[in-house]
Amino acid sequence: MRYFFKQLRFVKFKDILAGFVFLLALPMSWIFKIRHKNLWLVCERTAEARDNGYWFYKYVKENHPEQKCFYAIKKKSPDYKKVADIDKKSVIKFGSLKHWIYYLAADINISSQKEGKPNAAVCHFLEIYGLRKNRRVFLQHGVIKDDLKWLYYNVTKVWLFVCSAKRELEYSEKTFGYPENVMKLTGLARYDNLFNEETDKKFILVLPTSREWLARPIKEYKKYDDIYHFENTEYYKAWREFLTDSEVLNALEEKNLKIVFFLHPNMQKYEKHFIGLSDRIVVSDNGKDDLQTLMKTAAMMITDFSSVYFDFAYMRKPLIYYQFDLEKYHEGHYHKGYFDDEQDGFGKVCYDEGALKKECINIINSDFAVEEVYAKRAEEFFAFHDNNNCERIYNEIISKRNGEQNAKK
Repeated sequence: MRYFFKQLRFVKFKDILAGFVFLLALPMSWIFKIRHKNLWLVCERTAEARDNGYWFYKYVKENHPEQKCFYAIKKKSPDYKKVADIDKKSVIKFGSLKHWIYYLAADINISSQKEGKPNAAVCHFLEIYGLRKNRRVFLQHGVIKDDLKWLYYNVTKVWLFVCSAKRELEYSEKTFGYPENVMKLTGLARYDNLFNEETDKKFILVLPTSREWLARPIKEYKKYDDIYHFENTEYYKAWREFLTDSEVLNALEEKNLKIVFFLHPNMQKYEKHFIGLSDRIVVSDNGKDDLQTLMKTAAMMITDFSSVYFDFAYMRKPLIYYQFDLEKYHEGHYHKGYFDDEQDGFGKVCYDEGALKKECINIINSDFAVEEVYAKRAEEFFAFHDNNNCERIYNEIISKRNGEQNAKK
């Protein structure tokens, strides 16, 4: 019950309204399910089709057309067309009454996001407290490296959970408390599209992750930073200092490069603070720009703690970690797990702007070469390096579903 009351802090009026839509959809879903057996429903965030959900949906539609598979996304999304181009009849408006009916009737719900449901708050309540006993496949948004309390089994109850590395799977099973046969080593669905990278060496991707105290500022987070004045925060000052550094900008000018600054979706509300810093700095539009395309074409990545650096390492491209608030991050955002960026990471870890600047310029001058030590770490970490990740995920779903059916006979 303590967890329940803690989550109530984040409940919004729209979540309460969604509860009424759920009650309306419930009896309709019972009737709908009688005529629509073995239905799969896939989604990501409300307006996205660019992560593991989309790539897995695309694989299923193209390779297993016999499987009834639908995708939920907002119609005004810039990604709507590419989903509709696969099969317009299988696209459902995210959050609609129809979405609720399909969610409740689906044999299997599949998403790359824990919140990938018609309403995250209502569905989470139904699932965690056993009121909605559905089969849910968590495709993940990235590779697990930290102690993520929000992914513990008691707060997800997912049916199948995919992993990309043996160390990731072993740590997650032991720490997160998942039953046997839930976590599977398959690789991420989107990695199928990363296998043949298309680097053009025209820009550097700078991709800082979120901070809980800035993404959802509440009174108790005041101890971490000036949550009510973003320009006074350590986060803003650190990134602005690097993005406006004269030596960095000169290096970009000399090699005719740009920096694409891509804020985490939960930090997009602070985008305006970084616009106009330099004509060499492009602030990415998260709603329109496809992160996977940016990663495939970028020459180098600079991040702090974002797990997308695993994608970059998967492509064997250079990256740098900028961890100016290391202790605060692990205290107030994610607790450290099995992966140590200094010992296990795929690039140099920098703790101040001077070290970051130096390493960035060195890599630019090396024509974006990857040091052997980091290439070797990437080679040893991933369980697979191919374009069969979606196939493995599909086979695991079918195998587990068939196993359950046979056990009932």
